Amino acid sequence: MNILILGSGGREHALAWAVLQNPKCDRLIVAPGNAGIAEIAECAALDILDGAAVTDWACEESIDFVIVGPEAPLAAGVADALSAAGIAVLGPSAAAARLEASKAFTKEICAAVGAPTAAYARFDALEPALAYIADHALPIVVKADGLAAGKGVTVAETREGAEAALRALFAESGAEVVIEAFLTGEEASFFCLVDGETVLPLGTAQDHKRIGEGDTGPNTGGMGAYSPAPVMTAEVKRRALDEIVRPTMAEMVRRGTPFRGVLFVGLMIDEGAPSLVEYNVRFGDPECQCLMMRLGGQALDLLLACAEGRLGEAQVRWAEDHAMCVVMAARGYPGAYAKGGVIGGLDSLPCDSRRMAFHAGTARVDGQVVAVGGRVLGLTARGATLAEARDAAYALADGIDWADGVMRRDIGWRALG
Repeated sequence: MNILILGSGGREHALAWAVLQNPKCDRLIVAPGNAGIAEIAECAALDILDGAAVTDWACEESIDFVIVGPEAPLAAGVADALSAAGIAVLGPSAAAARLEASKAFTKEICAAVGAPTAAYARFDALEPALAYIADHALPIVVKADGLAAGKGVTVAETREGAEAALRALFAESGAEVVIEAFLTGEEASFFCLVDGETVLPLGTAQDHKRIGEGDTGPNTGGMGAYSPAPVMTAEVKRRALDEIVRPTMAEMVRRGTPFRGVLFVGLMIDEGAPSLVEYNVRFGDPECQCLMMRLGGQALDLLLACAEGRLGEAQVRWAEDHAMCVVMAARGYPGAYAKGGVIGGLDSLPCDSRRMAFHAGTARVDGQVVAVGGRVLGLTARGATLAEARDAAYALADGIDWADGVMRRDIGWRALG
């Protein structure tokens, strides 16, 4: 089977690593890829937002299955173009991808099915939004309505902070904003595969969004994650499926836009009761690194079953283990950050089936790996316990020689105490 993965981040490196462990994979191409991916697979220079170009290339290269990693190509309709050409694709249609591409759309769906979520209001102009926050309790959550790479969210503790967030978002032409009530509890990520009708629970994880230790500072795309999430008990998962996920999926079918692909369910759990924070329509990054480390080669079988509408016959085989990913970012991220720094030590890391340095924002220049992005590496490890996985992940991180690299030292603190 010839397989194409779209994307260039740590998520796509982890997907490629897992897919290559399955004997069904004869040839793997990643577009555009990164320096780490290029060491294990072919890379192709494609505009992954151009559905026609991706489809034409896939037909020329006899691609059997396409895995769409990031959200932007899905919102742009790349999966629609591939499906129309008869190519199996993991990822929803552009219409179904609105679950991530528009927070207001998701809120409308939740209201239609009675799914628990935060109270909200949507605005397309600054002044009404400012008036709204003046009359509401703090803290309050300000979100860009569209795609924002995981960083378009401000939890404002003060009116001044909320106003600044609104002014920054409305500085963009055509901006739309969702303002939400603040939910209390513990946040977790619940991943499911959906083929329109069938929902297959896949796994759980917890991400660390803030840049600083102790969950301080601005939001990022994610500074680390671990799997499974202890707060996601069997009862919490049951309630999330029954009260949120399955009603949403049924409503999407009723509207004529069935969802097919990876559903990332962001939840807030308060005293055992889950509420929806957001939907994403792809794997999280860095949660994906943890999930792929634990799934290994069976990931391809599960993803292909999802794309082909065969989830009813699929089973997930989890080992009783844990995984952790520690993200190493460029100094200054998520603001302006340094680029071009040489990353040493990678060749000496003990990478195997239980430990991997997944690349994100890297490139190879003059034979050396250099940093070209904000989040650059995801040092990921499995262990019999979370503490064992943590120690192995940080051992990998400590083997990196990169002057501009920064990381949090407290990934997993909620579970580890």
